[in-house]
Amino acid sequence: MTHTSLNRRALLAAAGLALPALAFAQVPAPTQTPAPATSPPRAGPFRFKGWQGQETDAERGFFEVPEDRRDPGSRKIRLSYVRFASTAAKPGPPIIYLAGGPGGMATRAAGGPRFPIFMALREVADVIAFDQRGTGLSNAIPERPAFTRPPPVFTEAGLTSHFRTEFQSAWVDWTKAGVAMTGYNTEQNADDIDDLRRHLGAEMVNLWGISYGTHLALSMLKRHGDRVNRVALASLEGQDQTVKRPAAIDDLLRQLDGLLAADPAARAAVPDLPALMRRVHTRLEARPVVTKVTLKGAPGEIRMGGFGVQMLAGGLIANPNTLAMLPGLYLALDAGKTDMLAPFLGDVVDLLSITGMPEATDLASGISPGRLALVRREARVAVLGKALNFPMPQLLGAVPGVDLGEGFRAPFRIDHPALLVAGTLDGRTPLAEQDEVAAQFQRKSRVIVENAGHNVFEAHPDVQDLLVRFFRGEAVADTRLALPPPKFQMA
Repeated sequence: MTHTSLNRRALLAAAGLALPALAFAQVPAPTQTPAPATSPPRAGPFRFKGWQGQETDAERGFFEVPEDRRDPGSRKIRLSYVRFASTAAKPGPPIIYLAGGPGGMATRAAGGPRFPIFMALREVADVIAFDQRGTGLSNAIPERPAFTRPPPVFTEAGLTSHFRTEFQSAWVDWTKAGVAMTGYNTEQNADDIDDLRRHLGAEMVNLWGISYGTHLALSMLKRHGDRVNRVALASLEGQDQTVKRPAAIDDLLRQLDGLLAADPAARAAVPDLPALMRRVHTRLEARPVVTKVTLKGAPGEIRMGGFGVQMLAGGLIANPNTLAMLPGLYLALDAGKTDMLAPFLGDVVDLLSITGMPEATDLASGISPGRLALVRREARVAVLGKALNFPMPQLLGAVPGVDLGEGFRAPFRIDHPALLVAGTLDGRTPLAEQDEVAAQFQRKSRVIVENAGHNVFEAHPDVQDLLVRFFRGEAVADTRLALPPPKFQMA
């Protein structure tokens, strides 16, 4: 994505980052030299600028696909990737990186804290940072006009109404402009990967993905599994897990409260974290308070309700360094200090934007009727309610006829060699839900990192070596790694 969004998937778009904000700051996009800054990127060699000033030789490539393969009249769109050439004498099948989101940019992830892993995997094969349709240089969806209306109240009703209206309006405008919005879904995304394989001239590919990237990898395995060699996946999201169970997040918050109990000062200040959070949410949702923020680049105000705070908490629980901010944040909010939210929110106009690919893709992946009923039942009593997955399931029915159906969401047996990596403090794809997905893999090794969060690939230094060994074809045993518990910030 090129800008921030309140969409919960945007919290994952800046791979490797865990910043205290509803919309995380983005890693600077990779640049191309020596072409002038005003020139559009071209295919061919360039110097890729990675993490902390590091650079490497790379190659940018493009290929074309139908925007909606089911529509014979659909236009063609150009998809982009960056290839890091292997240093091996006999490279294995290309390793294709699948970013999270949906809406995350693989090329942006390659330029962030995951850059050393991209470089290390070149020992095995070419590493391909593939920007999925609707992201980065693969984005053919016109940018929406700047948001000009007053911001909605940050309650569930206010934000739901805003996003449904904006999404429906955007869908109409994009369709009139010739965009096949029905093509932005995970099945077509998976077909793009197989087209990329053919474009690269590869008989087989390896998949390396995180979060939504694992959701996409599952679809690739279901549709084109005979062209996949092996997969390394972290922070698993199953076919019917676009919307996470609120009860699983409650379990994580109880786990966090248990860690607080081990810190006498923190326990004294916050005797019961879930109870404190519920109290703040209930009060603010009933009586939203005026909160000073940045609005269109200038000082402004919004009315912050409990749902907006629940969404903020849903971003903070992704990783331990921001999860540790929860006690101090809620103590301040309980004391009425809502203006301290401004640094977390960025420019509110950006938060309320619609970009197309994330919303359309989530809506198409959908949720089964049984799981939807379960989520709604659990959300009535859960600490974060239905805020974690916003704007799903709130967008359901906003545009009819896009759901991929129960066949798409159905689990299946997976016989490919798999390395599955997870953190025990992952508040975006809770470990218990990941366990359900992992059960589909028959030839798996699991790496569990104690006290790691959602961005687990770079959380522990040993993970990189395990990835290299796995893609080299070596046997990797189930492994348990450990990190120190988070240090809670009470102010």
